[in-house]
Amino acid sequence: NLVLCSKGIPQTLAALGLEAFLDEAGCKLVFYLHRVARGVSLSTTCLLSGFQAIKLCPSISRWIEVQIRSPKCIILSCFLCWVLHFMVSIPVAMYVAGPTNSKNMSMVFVYRYCSSHLSGILFSVTAVIYTFTDGLCLALMLCTSISMVLVLHRHKQRVQHIRSSRLSPRTSHETRATHTILILVSMFVSFHALASILSYWITQLQNPGQWLTSISVLVAPGFPT
Repeated sequence: NLVLCSKGIPQTLAALGLEAFLDEAGCKLVFYLHRVARGVSLSTTCLLSGFQAIKLCPSISRWIEVQIRSPKCIILSCFLCWVLHFMVSIPVAMYVAGPTNSKNMSMVFVYRYCSSHLSGILFSVTAVIYTFTDGLCLALMLCTSISMVLVLHRHKQRVQHIRSSRLSPRTSHETRATHTILILVSMFVSFHALASILSYWITQLQNPGQWLTSISVLVAPGFPT
């Protein structure tokens, strides 16, 4: 909800023709909260996949499973996600500025109500940090999802002889769970990767077209939605 509101509401106001409705502090706050919430959304989804994989994986000891599933461990993991993204999102508040009267549209990027003054070094460092954190979460999500699919497939093979005597035409629970995992992970990775590529592409263009910025705005909320 924080991701959708921090980007959707200002962009809707800008699309309705309102300009310069945020000062510099408002721009910094909106962009900072959006980046923090976007990172937390991805990290907590990755954590959820990890907890599910640990719960399903039979090779993990009972002690680890009990520790991981305890409320304290879950609360601590979510708290660390918030702290991490509060820290790594600080550069966003540094390079975002308020509305400007400059004719240089390359300073505006996606949003039409705030400007940006990215330097080459700051952009490179920020891009490396965000690429690493987001890529790490996506990679862990893929690995845990693949492990869950393999566990479900092996379990289905072990109980296949029991279900064969029932002659039931219904799809097995393992197959339905596998399809759900694959669909969700494919959507998560596709939306996030496409949004990241479009955002990077826009920052590299001197004067991005309106069609490109509109597509980027529409794709960006896809993952949190």
